[in-house]
Amino acid sequence: MVACCAIGGSVHGQERRGTAQNPAVADYLYEPDGYLVEPDAITRAAIYADRHFGKGDLTNGFYVDMGNQMVPGAGWIAVGPGYRRWYSKDQLFVDASAAISWHNYRAVQARVELPKLMRSRLLLGGQAKLQDFTQIAFYGEGRGATLSNESDYRLKSTDVVGYATLRPVEWIAVDGGVGLLAPSILAPSGTFRHQRPSAEQLFARNAVFTHAEPTFMYTEIAVSADRRDYPGHPTSGGLLRGAITGYADRDTGLFSFRRYEAEAQHFVPFDGARMVLALHGWVAASQTEPGQIVPFYLEPGIGGQNSLRSFPDFRFHDRNLALLNVEARIKVFTHMDGAVFVDAGNVAERFGDLNLDKRSYGVGVRFHTRRETFARVDAARGVEGWRLTFRLTEPLNPSRYSRRTADAPFVP
Repeated sequence: MVACCAIGGSVHGQERRGTAQNPAVADYLYEPDGYLVEPDAITRAAIYADRHFGKGDLTNGFYVDMGNQMVPGAGWIAVGPGYRRWYSKDQLFVDASAAISWHNYRAVQARVELPKLMRSRLLLGGQAKLQDFTQIAFYGEGRGATLSNESDYRLKSTDVVGYATLRPVEWIAVDGGVGLLAPSILAPSGTFRHQRPSAEQLFARNAVFTHAEPTFMYTEIAVSADRRDYPGHPTSGGLLRGAITGYADRDTGLFSFRRYEAEAQHFVPFDGARMVLALHGWVAASQTEPGQIVPFYLEPGIGGQNSLRSFPDFRFHDRNLALLNVEARIKVFTHMDGAVFVDAGNVAERFGDLNLDKRSYGVGVRFHTRRETFARVDAARGVEGWRLTFRLTEPLNPSRYSRRTADAPFVP
């Protein structure tokens, strides 16, 4: 048996290309070799992940929902049934799924899409979603929120949205949507509860707890230019995105606001994409009329798996945020990258007060096929200590890029 640490990419590449004759193995698994010979266990895991999880919406029939509708804090395990099908020569797509997690988070969704209108330049769709997230962490608002104020709240909501995507060219998308969000903020519950107080008890004077819960009508318009080679595992190209979202409080009128976002990613390959420098920047700003308030669960926030990785999820909330991520990835094996990263960002009540004073430094491992990252582990350190995270997603490709429903709660 060849030792897993032996250096000899050409031999390994010949072995791997020889197995490419197997029709059961997708040809795009065979990407450039890593710097070390890849153990068979990693190759087999990549093939298995691609067969079972790498095709996304392209397959018909039943599938396992691995908690795609969940938010951070749901727990280690989230699973449920799903079903999707294409009809009328791929002119109509339907999908429905449900999942329950370790902490008894629950989510049910159904969507219908017409994806090939105007010669595939226009997509029309609709989605309905029910969610019940039982113990979301909240530390208070502002950059000065302390760990000693850690608390939980429960968020139940019903969300219905209609949306459209226009693609004048393949790599430019203009997205628009109109939806109705009905949230309820309750005392925390669920299984395996954290020993944390209720947010309503700890922050009793917060406007969310002293006023009636509103129903929101929300609208969004977003424009994106995506030149990444593989969005699920980018090694070159970039993404530019801008979005404006308006939330209109249909009941009290107190919680109406607008959110403006600008975001950019860029991936620079070296040595045939065996080394990749990943850059990500993001700003979000909230605007209200005099006397109106942004509810804390819809405020921009940072902390956790996709932003400041040494801080807990939902660590900082305020009306505005700024974030910068720099990550260097090295292809150790063909389907496993090592990574070092720096995260920097902050929140602020006024946009002009934003800075990058909160930082994380860390290392990580990414397991992937050519087109998809199917698992990652990050160890990050900051002023609040070390934090280890495991996720089944690409680190700089958060779900908000494809999410159609409202950000409730706001997840970076």
